[in-house]
Amino acid sequence: MSSKFKGKSANRPDITRAALDPEQSTVHSKMDLVSKTLFAPFNNKKKDSSRILTDLAPVIMTPRMINAAATVSSRSRSSLGASAPGGSRLDFATLGRAPMRLTLGTRRITSRDLQIIEATDELLDAEIPEAGGIASDVSLLRGFNATVPSSEKNRTRRKQMRNVETPRIGLKKLGMSARGMMIEDEEERSIASEEDVVVVSRLDERGKRKGKRRGRESLSSAKALGKDELRRQTQEIILDKENLHVRRSLINSEIAEINNKIKALDSIRGSLEQDLLKLHEDELELDDELEGVQERIEFEEAAFRQSGNTKTAPVPHVAPSRRRRGPVFLPSEHDELPPGVAFMTLESHLTPIAALDFSEPYGTLVSASQADSQPRLWDLMTGSEIGRLRGHRGPVKCIQVEDNLCLTGAEDGSVRLWDLRLVDEEEWERDGLADVAEEDEGTAYDGELVEKPNGIRSNEPSEAGTADQAGPCIRLFEGHSKAVTALYFEDECLVTGASDKTLRQWDLATGQCVMTMDILWAISHPQPTITGTGIPNHTFPSAAASAGHFAVPTPPSADGSWDMYEDFVGGVQFWGYGLVSGSGDGAVRMWDMRTGQAHRTLMGHTGPVTCLQFDEMHIVSGSLDKSIRIWDVRTGGTFETLKYDHAVTALQFDTRKVIAATGENGVKIYNRTSMQHSSLSTNGHTQPVERLRYMDRYLVSGGRDAAVKIWTL
Repeated sequence: MSSKFKGKSANRPDITRAALDPEQSTVHSKMDLVSKTLFAPFNNKKKDSSRILTDLAPVIMTPRMINAAATVSSRSRSSLGASAPGGSRLDFATLGRAPMRLTLGTRRITSRDLQIIEATDELLDAEIPEAGGIASDVSLLRGFNATVPSSEKNRTRRKQMRNVETPRIGLKKLGMSARGMMIEDEEERSIASEEDVVVVSRLDERGKRKGKRRGRESLSSAKALGKDELRRQTQEIILDKENLHVRRSLINSEIAEINNKIKALDSIRGSLEQDLLKLHEDELELDDELEGVQERIEFEEAAFRQSGNTKTAPVPHVAPSRRRRGPVFLPSEHDELPPGVAFMTLESHLTPIAALDFSEPYGTLVSASQADSQPRLWDLMTGSEIGRLRGHRGPVKCIQVEDNLCLTGAEDGSVRLWDLRLVDEEEWERDGLADVAEEDEGTAYDGELVEKPNGIRSNEPSEAGTADQAGPCIRLFEGHSKAVTALYFEDECLVTGASDKTLRQWDLATGQCVMTMDILWAISHPQPTITGTGIPNHTFPSAAASAGHFAVPTPPSADGSWDMYEDFVGGVQFWGYGLVSGSGDGAVRMWDMRTGQAHRTLMGHTGPVTCLQFDEMHIVSGSLDKSIRIWDVRTGGTFETLKYDHAVTALQFDTRKVIAATGENGVKIYNRTSMQHSSLSTNGHTQPVERLRYMDRYLVSGGRDAAVKIWTL
């Protein structure tokens, strides 16, 4: 149909009539058309039914129906206009569902579009099958007659024909009396209807029948209908049965259409719910982006003040990357990468990855393996190894990188602070073997340490000979008597946790150990304990209460491999004066760094806590008990529990997702908004993932296959 009819048909029925059947509109008037249509014979042909609807459309369609029909797609209108003159095809969906709309194009289908989403154009092109059974003899007018109120007149007439003149008593009176309702006076009571009569016999005062008992004559024998009447009633009954069949078919069709509408509306609702979840995720992303922009404003203002007065202005404070929110700076080519794919692999380690961290996407990565005391430094832009950090006398267990600074904790009980800008690839390659040989001759690490006083060593020769004036190690912290398994630093404060079952707080500015927090003392002097909902308060007294060596077997991974877990402190993090630690007794403890006391213990894990992280609202902890628990910081109760098939060894979360290593080859992702689980495995690890770290859409993971994978999220 041309565009000029689309704009006017909604306001003028005559123009709509002309658009549907322009030839008939010029010949017949409306009354002639109605008369011809109503009195025309019906022979149940598809083309006749279509022609009837075509002729009746301009008369029966109200302006409201015409306005609704005008919203049908241009394709449907064009096909309608082409078929109307011939009278062979009509848009039944338009006429039968005029108040509804089918919206095409890019706009989303909503609840306003009540027309069933059922490929209308394809249905219009399909051939209409011939009706079978009784419906094959039913015309359009026959279907109309079956549904109008007058279709019941034959039944009413037959009912009246069966009425018999008999002595009457009102059944209405008996019914009202049985229900305890008031009965009107006999004079004012209306005479009962002819249907409400029964034949009764007269009784005497004692309730006995008067006179001689006679057999009651049948009511049917009192009236003869005749053959003609009976034949007529037979035809009427057959016709009524056909009417019932037609009405039953119509009701079944209505039910089927309602079911289709419900199904379509359910689909629309599901789509809208997904859109709502997406909007919620977008809102959370915008919140993070806003916070990131505000942090950037503060940083640039501080940098500007420092550039103006370099003598007195302090160094600009930058939030640690583990708490930094919002998008990060990425190369423009990063958007061309497909999501969920490991696009880079770093292969140099020979044993499973034990720790890793990076400064920023496409920045500097530091990784360490289980049997390697020299962490490797990588350039993530090129994927090449820059050099190694030499100095530890045992395998490195934990790493944190912030800009150009790196802190490492090892089995030798020491923590080293490195300046990554001082790592020179050629110098380390030239002097590496000689320095390692000299170190091995001077001190041999046998896995046992001697208790040292709290203190710090800088780049000066010492009795152990662990510092090199020309090397990148700028500070050496010693104090723990066993392996350092967890650390976290921010600004000038450092907190470390070790297998000697203590936590130590260090001042990076002065190099002194400020405080020592004894986990065994906290266990023996319990503070208020909050147990997770539905989980027994189970701990490991044999391992935690004794001062001996802590070691528990890990649950088998997906490939069947297992190991002995010896890290009593699985994770630490602080924010302001609040410190959170996870330990081998399955407890998550909250400490006050001003007093060194544990003021709250969160119980719920049934295995050692291997990793944790927290923000303003929640603490997220992973354990060897194959679960991740999300705790409410305000109440201390379990907010949510995520179950997995294998032990959880690493995790990181933000407001939208939780990413974890769960003893499988793929990296697990939990969407906190939609509560859906997914996994990253394309071009991934060949053995279970052990460690991971991500920023924005950039993820680094290390596995038992000794490989480091770079992913895009």
